[in-house]
Parts: sequence; C-alpha cells; structure tokens
Amino acid sequence: MKVQHYISGALMIGLGLQAISCSSQKNLTTAKLGLNKEFVQTNLEDAHKQITYLAASIQESDIPTTYKDGKYVNWGSSWWCSGFYPGTVLYLYEYTKDEKLLNEAKRKLNHLEKEKNNKGTHDLGFMLYCSFGNALRLTGDSTAYKEVLSTGAASLATRFHEAPKTIRSWDGGKNWDGQPWTYPVIIDNMMNLEFLTEVSKITGDKRFRDIAIQHANTTMVNHYRKDYSSYHVVDYNPEDGSIISRKTAQGAFDESAWARGQAWGLYGYTMMYRETGDSKYLEQARNIAKFYLNHPNLPKDLIPYWDMDQNKLTEESKYYHQKDLRDVSTAAVTASALLELAQYTKGSESQLYISKAEQMLKSLSSKPYKADYKEAGGYILKHSVGSIPHKTEVDVPLTYADYYYVEALIRYNRMLNGEKVIKQ
Repeated sequence: MKVQHYISGALMIGLGLQAISCSSQKNLTTAKLGLNKEFVQTNLEDAHKQITYLAASIQESDIPTTYKDGKYVNWGSSWWCSGFYPGTVLYLYEYTKDEKLLNEAKRKLNHLEKEKNNKGTHDLGFMLYCSFGNALRLTGDSTAYKEVLSTGAASLATRFHEAPKTIRSWDGGKNWDGQPWTYPVIIDNMMNLEFLTEVSKITGDKRFRDIAIQHANTTMVNHYRKDYSSYHVVDYNPEDGSIISRKTAQGAFDESAWARGQAWGLYGYTMMYRETGDSKYLEQARNIAKFYLNHPNLPKDLIPYWDMDQNKLTEESKYYHQKDLRDVSTAAVTASALLELAQYTKGSESQLYISKAEQMLKSLSSKPYKADYKEAGGYILKHSVGSIPHKTEVDVPLTYADYYYVEALIRYNRMLNGEKVIKQ
C-alpha cells in the first residue's frame, strides 16, 4: 500500500513538474534578453582565472571562506560555507570543461565527505548539495556521491521535530536580549530544503520531501509579515510548536528586513515551486520579489545595503557607522533566484525579473564589486557582509557570493542557449 501510494504521488509530482518545464521553456524562448554571449563569456572566463589563482594559493586541506587583511580565512569542513567553493569550481568546470577544475573540486570533496554524518547543523544543504549535488549532476558518478547525499539528508532530517514542524537551526546561543534560544529557526533554512527534495527523488524516500514541505509551509506562516518581508529568526516552543519570539541575529533590529534573509526566502520558495508544483509557493516567491524590487531603500545599482531598513538606524545605534555597507552576496542570490522565477511567470512580469537580474549582474560584474585578476586573493567578488552584529566577515569577499554569482551567469548562459535555467 505504501509503495502504491508513493508511486501514485511520484506520478502526480512528475506531471506537475513536466507542466512547469513546458511552461518555462515557452517563457524563455519569448523573453527579451538584454545581455549577450560576450558579456557572459567574459565574466565566466574572468571567474575561471580567479578561481584557478585561488586554487593555487591555498593548502590542500583548505576550504576557503573569505580573505581578509591579506590572509585566507578557512573555517573548516564543518563551517556552513564549506560546500560553496567546490560548488563554484564545479560550475566553472561545467562551463569551461577544464579537467583541472574537476580535480580541484574532487580534492575538496574528499575533505568535506565526513560532514554527511554531522547532525549538529541545519546547513547540510549548503555544505553537501551545492558540492556533492553538483558533482553528481555533472559526472553521473552515483557510486561516489549518492551515498554521501542520502546519508547527509538523513542527518539533516534528525533536526526536524513534529510539534514546530520545522528543522531546528542552532543548538545553543542567546538572542541579543540575552535570552537563550529554545528552538530557533532561521529563514536561511529555506535554502537547505532543495537538498531534501532532491535526495527524496534519488532514494525514493518520501520522508525527506515531506519534511521540506512541512518546513516551507510553517515558515510561510510564521516568518513573514504582511508586506512579505521576513523575520530572521523565529524561536519556537518544541513541545507544542507555539512561537516564543521573533528576532534577528544578523539584521539591524528585530523588525527590520535583513537583506540576505529576503534573498534566501525568494530563492527558497521559487525552488519549492519547482520541486512540488504547488502554486502557493509561486505566489509567495512573487510577493517576496515584489517587496524586494519595490523597496524604496534599494539602491539604483540594485546592490542592496546589508539591511533593507538600515536607513532607520539612528546615530545611537552601534551599527550606525556601518549602516551604508552593501552586501554583494544578497544581490548574487537574488539575481540567480529571479532568473528561475522568470521561468514560472509570464509576459511583463517574467520580463521584469529578467531585466532586474540583468541589472544586478551588470553591477556585480563591474567596479567596485568585481575583483581584478589576483585581487582579493582570487575571490571573484568584493564587498559582502557576513554579520555586522557579530563583527564577522564585514565588507570582505565571501565564498557564497562567488557561488551564486557564477550560478546566475551559468543560468543566464543557458537562457541564451535556449535551454532551461535549471539542470538536474
């Protein structure tokens, strides 16, 4: 009975995704693209040179996170960013077919594989799917990579609990009021759901997909304000699922719209529509995009401030002197998400998303955001913000900014070739 139910459900999902695919292909062939092959080629080739320089500048066991004061910062394989560098390398391998890049990625995967057993983090999607997921997609080597992905998804699933119907983020720490977190869930978690939905397809284990859906549904209800801006952290009572508080950890203040959090949600709900065909996720993504793109504090070059409400900070705020810093990583994530969202919408709306993504890519690909060859230690982009409240990774190059920038360029290149934006 369970097998029959799974097959029936899988058939319905497949039909839904097929409909999405056909619709998106139609939209892509009629959309007007404002960037040309030369633009994409130049920037991907520059990225290739930069990453090759970075690869030659680090140690065998290093998985780079950032570059500061002339030094490489490597937080190790258990850091949430550990999958982005090999993922970037793999995307560039996809474009260039440079076997040296594939070998570099494989070397880093050897150091990263042990994290499949890490049950102490919610970020295994970032860590394993951006890396091993791309490796499986590009090489087809199921012997080497499927076990890592399925074990990692099982580890991530242990952090889901029935009462709050979410995946727990942190296991310790306190909010800025000094109160210990009880069961904190951050908007960033939306980005780890793709890992679960994909492994569900790989393994046939429906449980992973169900967890992703429940988490997305709960987050939609509890993380979002009426204007479709997102809180950063919702702290739950794990016994009954009630909400203890809504806070920020990396934003300017609790009620502000921390910029990268808005991008995580946009990307996450666009992806969930792709994976399920459920229209409520598409509507959520469209509403988040509307909030973001129409925000009165969004700069003309579309590279946002680290918090979209930073203009409300007063001189008494301890963040005031840093309030005007931009976050390149947010723009990179948003550009990539908008290119996918354009697949699932029509007419002027689809064109708007493409045009805005193009503007973001043009800004990211020029000064002061794009690094010159060998500048910034070989990172591709400069001027990202990790966490101003934590005083970490402030106004530096960051590995995830590079990853989503290259992903956006790869997606755009597929559009230029008349292909679907997403290859699975």
